[in-house]
Amino acid sequence: MPEYVLTLLAIVAAFIVAALVVAAGSAFVRRTLDTMDVVTPENRKALHERAQRLLRALKLLAFGAAALASVSLGLQRIGITEPSWDLHEGGRWLLRHGLDLIIIFVGASIVIRAANLAIEHLQQQLAHRHTRADLEWQRRASTLGGILSSAVTVTVWFLAGLMFLRELGLDVVPLLTGAGIAGLAIGFGAQNLVRDVISGFFLILEDQVRVGDIARINGVSGVVEQINLRTIVLRDNEGAVQVFPNGTVTALANLSKQFAYAVVEVKILYSENLDRVFNTIREVGASMQADPRWTDVLLDAIEIPGVVSIADGHVTISTKFKTLPLNQGRVANELRRRLLGALAGRGIRPYAQ
Repeated sequence: MPEYVLTLLAIVAAFIVAALVVAAGSAFVRRTLDTMDVVTPENRKALHERAQRLLRALKLLAFGAAALASVSLGLQRIGITEPSWDLHEGGRWLLRHGLDLIIIFVGASIVIRAANLAIEHLQQQLAHRHTRADLEWQRRASTLGGILSSAVTVTVWFLAGLMFLRELGLDVVPLLTGAGIAGLAIGFGAQNLVRDVISGFFLILEDQVRVGDIARINGVSGVVEQINLRTIVLRDNEGAVQVFPNGTVTALANLSKQFAYAVVEVKILYSENLDRVFNTIREVGASMQADPRWTDVLLDAIEIPGVVSIADGHVTISTKFKTLPLNQGRVANELRRRLLGALAGRGIRPYAQ
């Protein structure tokens, strides 16, 4: 059989093997997705998107390797490996190291995407295994998932970079030694950076605050959007993004851990009967607890600590509902609406400046 026919058959075989590898990988990923116990349709959609990115990287690796093998066979067929060619050394280097470089790059992409897919699945499993504290575990899993994803990405690309440099013929040992010395010198000079990283590590380890929590940091209240080893990002009530280095956080109040209180203050005139007001508040609280829209959100009966201040011709009465985390705002709004209607219906006049 002619040599060029053998070369052509080898090229076809290479692409067939690549197609089989892609098909096997796709079947494995789909079977794995089918066996996963997904919490919500949104989570399923996110998992499928990550799986599609993983499969695209796998296709690139398989067919890229087949293409490089085909080019290598073609170059050998036309005699590019013979010494008479001027590009002999360059061709030899490409044939020897080109495929390795591509495999390193695509392999790192596959590892990162597979790790992100596994982290996403682990995050959902943590949330799904807990019933009452689902929201707590979802926020904690989201925080840890973001940290793990960043750590895996940085680690894999760092190792891939070292392997890349070795393929290029560079000795990485002096580079690592120099980087270690430089890192030590920077560490002594950047004490604030080291303080921020250490504070961030303990903040995450002790589960003080998580992504999605409502928190008050250094007197600024808002929703936690990101938690990094160096900074914590908070979006305040005006929509502004507040960034706090972890080492500068001196006062942190988590307003949505395990439970929260919806606090509402009622101001009435001195002339009103306090017993009537208290009874009205209790009735409003009982009606909210009996409402199916609020039964699962409210954790206890309404509390009336009592009169908290007497000043300027009015009495201030404090009331509060124990609620699930992140629900205190809408519970307080509903309680104000109902109290306003109930007090007005009974002729109880609120104080107005």
